Amino acid sequence: MGWLKTQAELLWRSKFHVGDEESLGFVHRDELNKTYGEPNDDLDSHSSSPEGLGTHHLNSPSTGAPQSIHPKITTWEAGWNVTNAIQGIFVLGLPYALLQSGYLGLLLLVMAALVCSYTGKILIACLYEENEEGRPVRVRDTYEDIANACCKRLCPRLGGKLVNTAQVVELSMTCTLYLVVSSNLMLHSFPFLPLTPATWSTVTFLTLMPCMLIRDLRIVSHLSLLCSLAQFFIIFIIILYCLQQAQHWSWRRLSLAVEFDKLLMSVGVIIFSYTSQIFLPTLEGNMENREDFSNMMSWTHSLACILKTIFSVLAFLTWGEDTKEVITDNLPSGLRLVVNLCLLAKALLSYPLPFYAAAEVLQAGVLKLEHAQGRTEKLTLALRGCLLLLTFLMAMFMPHFSLLMGLTGSVTGAAMTLLLPALFHLQLKWTQLDSKQKALNFLILALGSLCSLSGVICSIKGMMEAFGNR
Repeated sequence: MGWLKTQAELLWRSKFHVGDEESLGFVHRDELNKTYGEPNDDLDSHSSSPEGLGTHHLNSPSTGAPQSIHPKITTWEAGWNVTNAIQGIFVLGLPYALLQSGYLGLLLLVMAALVCSYTGKILIACLYEENEEGRPVRVRDTYEDIANACCKRLCPRLGGKLVNTAQVVELSMTCTLYLVVSSNLMLHSFPFLPLTPATWSTVTFLTLMPCMLIRDLRIVSHLSLLCSLAQFFIIFIIILYCLQQAQHWSWRRLSLAVEFDKLLMSVGVIIFSYTSQIFLPTLEGNMENREDFSNMMSWTHSLACILKTIFSVLAFLTWGEDTKEVITDNLPSGLRLVVNLCLLAKALLSYPLPFYAAAEVLQAGVLKLEHAQGRTEKLTLALRGCLLLLTFLMAMFMPHFSLLMGLTGSVTGAAMTLLLPALFHLQLKWTQLDSKQKALNFLILALGSLCSLSGVICSIKGMMEAFGNR
């Protein structure tokens, strides 16, 4: 037994131990970092602003190790990463959201795209300050830096801690959603097996246990690209199937009269499907041509809005009141099996990314684990095991995909996507904003707060009703 224990420890240290370079928080280790290298905008002696004005050079923070210039990404690559974030597997819940919100849901899909694109742009604007010559200079690198700058008079580190907390919550809920949808896909892909939903959840949990040992997500990032392409292909198949059922369509299925509670829950679902603000500061810092960032945000969100609207409308017109929480459950058995298996592979391969990111934030930002300290490997493994178990338990006790997605969108999605960018923009750029921009930001704050609060209440109420009917 002693020999086995020694060999296991050697395997952990040699293959799966996370070194000092990976002890950074999620803000420095998101999907883009793993695909394109560790970003550090401070290394660029000539980095263009959002408007392409001026040069910029900052001293790199002392890390005790030599730093190298990281590879840059093109505008198209940046656009792909944004598209990958806002066209994820959660698009499958939009037809059900349209069922709950009726014609107003179509308006929400368009408005959410416009607002989320705008808040992404103003969030990046908060990374810049004007120099003596009146040209914008990038003085901040991360969402956390922006929050700390806004809270420096009250408490220098309070803003960053709040942002990190919101990130952990959103990432953990995202992991839970992947577990829920994976278990749902397994259940409906193999109906001939006499297994309960709880058993399928356990199978999913066991399948994802190797995530605790992940050292690097570069390979997973490349696989996620293929999975995303597969998802677009699957959505295309679903759209083709819906078009074949055009003779059964009826616009009367869309209602003008909707229940207020269901409408607010749908707002959270739709907002959550557009969340990408967490990694936008790193993405913009990695771009070769930063002046193209604004245009990139506009066309990616426009395309996402068009695709989501077409997909949601066609799916709803095809199945109407019978639309399920995950639209693939409505497909015929033969087609459903093929589609579900492809989506299952994507969901399982998508889980490690938010899981790893959440573990990194907890490890580096909350528990302050130093990799040079003794017993760190065991503590790291224990932390990841607890996080994996937590998401599993949440998936077991909150198995309703649309309700959980609505709750997540109403809490962290609204905060990170709507409230904080508008609030930070007002505080940091107050003297530079005209009255229209100030009014727009205040309007986003008001509507975001209202939708977030009411969405949380309605989602929790919906969960309680769902549990009461079990």
